[in-house]
Amino acid sequence: MGSTHTESNGTDDRDMTGVGRRDLIKRSAALGLISVPTMSFLSACASSGGGDNGSKAKAGKKTAKNPLGVNETAGMEFVLFDGGFGKEYAQDAVKIYEKNFPKVKVKFSATQKIQSTLQPRFNQGTPPDLIDNSGAEQMDMGVLVGKNQLADLTPLLDAPSYDDPNKKVRDTLRPGIVEMGQFDGNPVWIMYYAYTVYGVWYSQKALDSLDAEYPKTWDEMLAVCEKAKKKGMAGWTYAGKYPYYIPFSLYPMIGKVGGREVLDAIDNLEPNAWKHPAVKACFDAYYELYKKGYILQGTPGLDHIQSQTAWAKGKALFIPNGSWVENESANVIPSDFNLAVSAPTGIDSSDKMPFGTIWASGGEPFIVPAKAKNPEGGMEQLRIMLSEASSKNFTTKVKSLTAYNGGTTGISLTPGLTSGVAALKLAGQNVLNPRLQDWYVQLQKEQIGVAGLGEMMAGRATPAETIKKIQGFADAAAKDTSIKHYKHQ
Repeated sequence: MGSTHTESNGTDDRDMTGVGRRDLIKRSAALGLISVPTMSFLSACASSGGGDNGSKAKAGKKTAKNPLGVNETAGMEFVLFDGGFGKEYAQDAVKIYEKNFPKVKVKFSATQKIQSTLQPRFNQGTPPDLIDNSGAEQMDMGVLVGKNQLADLTPLLDAPSYDDPNKKVRDTLRPGIVEMGQFDGNPVWIMYYAYTVYGVWYSQKALDSLDAEYPKTWDEMLAVCEKAKKKGMAGWTYAGKYPYYIPFSLYPMIGKVGGREVLDAIDNLEPNAWKHPAVKACFDAYYELYKKGYILQGTPGLDHIQSQTAWAKGKALFIPNGSWVENESANVIPSDFNLAVSAPTGIDSSDKMPFGTIWASGGEPFIVPAKAKNPEGGMEQLRIMLSEASSKNFTTKVKSLTAYNGGTTGISLTPGLTSGVAALKLAGQNVLNPRLQDWYVQLQKEQIGVAGLGEMMAGRATPAETIKKIQGFADAAAKDTSIKHYKHQ
């Protein structure tokens, strides 16, 4: 997912948090079979045995310059998800690692097929030292944690930060990042590197051409979409083939309407959580977009790139997405587009949370496997990436914020990034972080996304039918003893 894109992104992301959200999903021929890859991964992890711990690199001497005690001659392997953020930011950070440890050559590679490439290596006990576990083939975090496949990142978080030895790494991170990497409290298993703002993305120029402001209530939303329709422009489009993008604006809308406890209940797989009136109100609202003909024709058949391209070309006004969209669609977004993001439109003044309530969270989940040969090296690479310089480099190159709380001073921000920072400022404390996309990847993507929301938005199921179906999926996940369950603390 972020992110987890997705993608989060994100980040999924997934990022799911983000951000498995930016790459093609390998759909099962029958949705009922979707648990098969997860199950094979589960059983494979369970049977992976003791592994070859004898091949671990000996830890080096801890010094002020080497606080994690990296072995200065041991190789380090880093596998990156090759998605919307590209490879360059990571390759730049690898160069710093190699400069700091001149006897070491880092083995760096990037792939979109994270699970199919790396799952066999986890099973054999020979995983890389650092992985960006993102994209449609993201390995299920809940499974990895549940089967003790990941290293605890507390040593990294408690190490002196790269820029200031008097400040721990954990004290340089954005709010919520450490908690996102936890499952049921301590320890921390995942370092989400990107910081993704999710919401409704649009061209300010297009909105201005309609003589309209961003709508705060659903009646206003329908009025803006009607204006757009009269000008030959659809109100909305989305990644129809991967409809788990829809929650990027729908989930925070549910939280805005019903309060964050509604999203917590959904994350906790509580009985009847999906039957809350706020869920029904928001599903009905989105379904109205379909019923009134405000969705770009053909959207259910579009993937993320095709829908983003149609939107960038002015065929649709709004698209639910994460902040990686600015970089991923840079080659099709016109220079005068004036990209902007908004928190989701609500229903009306009875909503529990104010306008501006937004979903923002870590994307691009980085992990260090428990059986990595050089876990200190993997963590040191992350420590370098969480420096101010590496953070600024990422933000400059890929138009996204990082987990490092800062890194925007002295660099010129792109329109989307400027808008994202403004949206975070407007939100203040009203930032939501639904966890389904990193706790229950299959449930979120294939069941809620494809089988649930995808069918509803294509007009093949009513909101009532969709809620019943999704509640059934959630109940089945809650009863499934083969998956580890998580709850908000």
